[in-house]
Amino acid sequence: MTYQSVAYRSLAARRVLITGGASGIGEEMVRAFVAQGAAVAFLDINETAGQALAAETGARFVACDLTDIAALRASVAQVESLLGGIDALINNAGKDDRQGMDEVEPEAWRRMLAFNLDHQFFATQAVAPGMKARGSGVVILLGSISWMRGMPGMVAYTTSKAAINGLNRTLARELGPDGIRVNCIVPGAILTERQKALWLTPETNQRFIDQQALKFRLDATHIARMALFLASDESGGCTGANFIVDAGLTQN
Repeated sequence: MTYQSVAYRSLAARRVLITGGASGIGEEMVRAFVAQGAAVAFLDINETAGQALAAETGARFVACDLTDIAALRASVAQVESLLGGIDALINNAGKDDRQGMDEVEPEAWRRMLAFNLDHQFFATQAVAPGMKARGSGVVILLGSISWMRGMPGMVAYTTSKAAINGLNRTLARELGPDGIRVNCIVPGAILTERQKALWLTPETNQRFIDQQALKFRLDATHIARMALFLASDESGGCTGANFIVDAGLTQN
């Protein structure tokens, strides 16, 4: 996808940090922002994939375990040094592991919340001082419609994603007076390589299409396009909002 259908002039040279950028939705976001002329850096624990994407796109890659908050803070500081600041943070990283309620142990519960929720707050906390000093900035959180639909078999994931709804509204109020906008993208059923490898069957694929208002499968480009809009000046009046990209699945 070349993202040539629209050019956001405000994104040219904008300094963008994306978490979980080495694969899936995050990888597509890296490609999308690079195509818009932004200065892009991304964090990921997968060094092989990260280095390959950086070599291909020219984006800056910093290896980081996002569940290690000290490492996360150091990585954000490193990106600020590399780019000369961070204008937009996209808290993309997440993992939708499946586990029945009776199988969940405290360690697994805590890790799911740490990966899906904690890093979104602490990465935002880390970039906030620089954004406040400049009087502007954009933070994009990543939610999920799974909590809205009460999806079984993924209780730690849905709990963490539901919490992001509250985080979004509070951060928008807290950071708004400093000119920082905070919004949340809420994806529906997004077709990624991970989904294809782990859970996709012809039956589940058709079930999503049947339940959606729009009769095609969403992929990472649909989420990346929303991220471009929210990071650009075209969404300058938007903060504290959920932007649902689910082809109408939550209407069912």
